[in-house]
Amino acid sequence: MRAELIHRTCDFIASTQLPTGAIPWFRGGIADPWDHVEAAMGLSIGGRVEEAEAAYRWLARRQHADGYWLAAYDGERVADGTRAETNFVAYIATGVWHHFLTTGDRTFLRELWPTVQRAMDFVIGLQAPTGEIYWALDTRTGINRDALVTGCSSIYKSLECAIAIAGTLGEPCTRWMAGRRALGFTLSRRPDRFDRTWESKARYSMDWFYPVLSGAIGGDRARARIDARWSEFVEPDMGCRCVADQPWVTVAETCELILACLKIGRDADAALLFEQLARHQVEDGSWWTGHVFTDGVNWPDERPTWTAGAVLLAADALQALTPASGLFTTPQQPRSEAFEHSQRVRRR
Repeated sequence: MRAELIHRTCDFIASTQLPTGAIPWFRGGIADPWDHVEAAMGLSIGGRVEEAEAAYRWLARRQHADGYWLAAYDGERVADGTRAETNFVAYIATGVWHHFLTTGDRTFLRELWPTVQRAMDFVIGLQAPTGEIYWALDTRTGINRDALVTGCSSIYKSLECAIAIAGTLGEPCTRWMAGRRALGFTLSRRPDRFDRTWESKARYSMDWFYPVLSGAIGGDRARARIDARWSEFVEPDMGCRCVADQPWVTVAETCELILACLKIGRDADAALLFEQLARHQVEDGSWWTGHVFTDGVNWPDERPTWTAGAVLLAADALQALTPASGLFTTPQQPRSEAFEHSQRVRRR
């Protein structure tokens, strides 16, 4: 991806960001905590440090005293206050760690630590005895005691990043470490703990590759998992379908599959998938959500900021544009002075 296209994509995200720091899906649209963070990571990759930090500070200001955010916001107004989704809440740890890897700014990392800590404590507080983390806190009926493979996989990665933040700052995180181990075991070995009270989400490509992307399933099992349904989800010369039974490839899912491929050493597949995305970029730097290939139309008529963020994350992972390029492809470790010294000693 040429530097010009990267900067254009980042400029599109920045142009959509509100003065408050919130990043809606598109102008006039809602903002949700997960997609807001995805777009903010795109800003960091493009060198828009002040804008990225404004995005994280907006989250810090909007955080509930119990550590969560609600499902969606319209400017400063709550657009959907029915629930707090655990994977939405946890994702700030991934974003803040990504920003630190990009900038090396420990002062900002320390500033956001209380926000990350409250968020992750809320999430771990909704972990089942069997390891999975419940999908959401419903503001009307209480905890929704079922779990999503994709959501829990995202949380598994966010816990890894939160633990790295804690280690870097010298803060305790024993509870998060134990919770992540239990969650990883359940994602890897207990599929019966997911989709127990609603229709299975197995038709969605994210349920297929997210356990690999997050690192919950690795090695030969990860490669076998990707191989098993590759032809079901990957449309030749097009990209990754959102759902197996619909002729619709989506840019964000394709970018995330690229990251999963890089994680298991399928670099050629990752590069080819990325090449196939170029047709979906618009002149202003934005990207279509997806393409219905049987009809030859882009659908829906939306170009979200979070899709642009996903493209930049894939481009960074492929081209090593920033020091954060390995965020989703290599295990994250604390960057404390003692840790960095131990790594230097081991390399000698």
